[in-house]
Amino acid sequence: MRFAHSNTRPYSTRRGGVRRCARLRRLARRAGAGGLLLALAIGASGCAVKGADNANLIVGKQAFVAKCGSCHALARANTKGTAGPNLDEVFRASVAEGAQRNAVRTVVEGQVQNPNPLGIMPAHLASGAALADISAYVAQVVDKSGQDTGLLASAVEAPGAGKPAVEKGGKLQIPASPSGQLAYTASKASATAGAVTIEMPNMSGVSHNIAVEAGEGGATAKGATLGASQFVTKGTATVAVNLKPGTYTFFCEAPGHRAAGMYGTLTVK
Repeated sequence: MRFAHSNTRPYSTRRGGVRRCARLRRLARRAGAGGLLLALAIGASGCAVKGADNANLIVGKQAFVAKCGSCHALARANTKGTAGPNLDEVFRASVAEGAQRNAVRTVVEGQVQNPNPLGIMPAHLASGAALADISAYVAQVVDKSGQDTGLLASAVEAPGAGKPAVEKGGKLQIPASPSGQLAYTASKASATAGAVTIEMPNMSGVSHNIAVEAGEGGATAKGATLGASQFVTKGTATVAVNLKPGTYTFFCEAPGHRAAGMYGTLTVK
């Protein structure tokens, strides 16, 4: 399904256009807070908003989660990355001041196309239709309360919503979310006491590992770490542990990942 957006005329340099240009500049400056996003270049002769085309918001949500969610928090996308600015907070004031959603879209496109060379956003993150879809989705949902509805609600599987992982023959497989979310595919796992090798397949392109901690710590470390795998971006990480009956926490040790929800409970009997 494709969602059409009405075309927007380029902003003029007349009085109303000047006010809108100034608003875009403020929006760009806020979006560049923290040095992780680059302010949108606005020509001295005036500013222009690209005429909106048909953008696929479902694909845009999926691509945003996969490419941007590990760094940026966006409530409706259920992403909780902390390496980059929280997008709801970045655009909140400007949206409240009356900045239109197309202006947000233009800023997002400009910053992805011109990432700060000193920041962490990679060059060539997205382009063409993919960038149009991502920026349209962000513009549609940024600083909106509630949840996505309809097909957008099911565009990306909820973090940890997969079936509980079960140990078989001394091996327990707990994949990282392939969509790029800061989560494992399952939030619960079970195993029998004794030697267990935990495998974490990761095809997301985001660097993760898997570690095991005594007790049910949730998002905050509370027990001793019993073992941890290597970090992998694409591949399978493994860690071997010897477990007694009880409750344990499996989690990712990458900074901010556990706090963002990349953990689960392992029950050993």
